[in-house]
Amino acid sequence: MSEERDDIIVLVDENGEETEFEHLDTIEMDGNEYVVLLPLDSYDEEDEEMEEEEVVILKLERGENGESAFVNVEDEEELNAVFEEFRMRMEEEYDFYEDEDEE
Repeated sequence: MSEERDDIIVLVDENGEETEFEHLDTIEMDGNEYVVLLPLDSYDEEDEEMEEEEVVILKLERGENGESAFVNVEDEEELNAVFEEFRMRMEEEYDFYEDEDEE
């Protein structure tokens, strides 16, 4: 029997497919709010080890009617800035792998 967790977010894609994510952090930067999520299928609870996996960063946008929605961050500089903030905040908890191909 699995235990209920309050850090799990279920997102539905454009095809109606549901994917579960673990909420790792919420970051406020430059007047925007972002969530950092980890797909749950990258985490093996029995081994309690995370596979090398990329996190998902989404921006929280609020509509005029007060509803909130997660949207993809299209701007690569914005995305990198949010990831760097996340990395600095979580460097004690996670091992981050450097991409050797990055310039």
